[in-house]
Amino acid sequence: MEYTAYFNGSWVPNSEIRIDPFDRGFLVGDVVFETERTFNGKVFRLREHIERLYRSLTYTRIDSELSPEEMLDISEEVVRRNEHLRSDVGDFTVHQFVTRGKNGPRFRARDAGPPTVSVRVSPVSFGRYAEAYSSGVHGVISRVRSYSSESLDPKIKTYSRMHFNLAEMEVADIDPEGWPILTDLGGHLTEGTSYNMFLVTDGVIRTPTDRAVLQGVSRGMVFDLARQLDIPVVEEDLQPYDLYTADEAFFTTTSPCVVPVTKADNRQIADGKPGPITLQLLAAWSETVGLDIVDQALMYAKD
Repeated sequence: MEYTAYFNGSWVPNSEIRIDPFDRGFLVGDVVFETERTFNGKVFRLREHIERLYRSLTYTRIDSELSPEEMLDISEEVVRRNEHLRSDVGDFTVHQFVTRGKNGPRFRARDAGPPTVSVRVSPVSFGRYAEAYSSGVHGVISRVRSYSSESLDPKIKTYSRMHFNLAEMEVADIDPEGWPILTDLGGHLTEGTSYNMFLVTDGVIRTPTDRAVLQGVSRGMVFDLARQLDIPVVEEDLQPYDLYTADEAFFTTTSPCVVPVTKADNRQIADGKPGPITLQLLAAWSETVGLDIVDQALMYAKD
């Protein structure tokens, strides 16, 4: 099936999105992006994602030539234009990206432009994680480090992610089903390749500080749900020891929301099953969005 996308001011099929090989987004990863998902066709926390997109644009000094409200309206319009296709796939992933544009004759960032802007949808990849709700996933600490905030602040959501690719390749050699966990230069746990991480110890949810991680919108949702459920949350430096000895562990990311982690570096975490607080958060999330997140994933999962 062919989805309709926004691309540089026009409405086109996804297949007609084309990036110039001299666009800096392609050449040097000079691009920022956001990813959301829908629940029952409604984009979840779209405004928070668009606000983060524009923080990334401001930091990188890329001008999208669209206001945040225009970007929000375009994103909602993309979903509306594809609504007739949603029943076959359950829900959509929504993706915005903005590049600095094509290089000028001197190949300098400040001379590039106009920007390349796109918003598109695709089916949620339920098959990647549907079974993980009951069995959990395996975390593997990679030797590849997170970017230092002194070189590239990880709060910027950018395509400049070669370290994530290298971490995935390394971890696959150790555990084909492994999900990478990165550390900072001090050896503290940071994040995964597209997800934030959390531990639970003695009833307290623990997560790395945002000094070296993306300020995930799903991460923020956990903070909100924990407050509603009266579960304490702390942001602190975490070491592999804390992961190995945790009562529970989980990842948060846009599509699955909460993913239980039941092994770390081939060590079983607690009893090797998704923990009660992890499941409580997942149930509360389902209640918030008005559908059973696990049931939907199992219904639409495809290899």
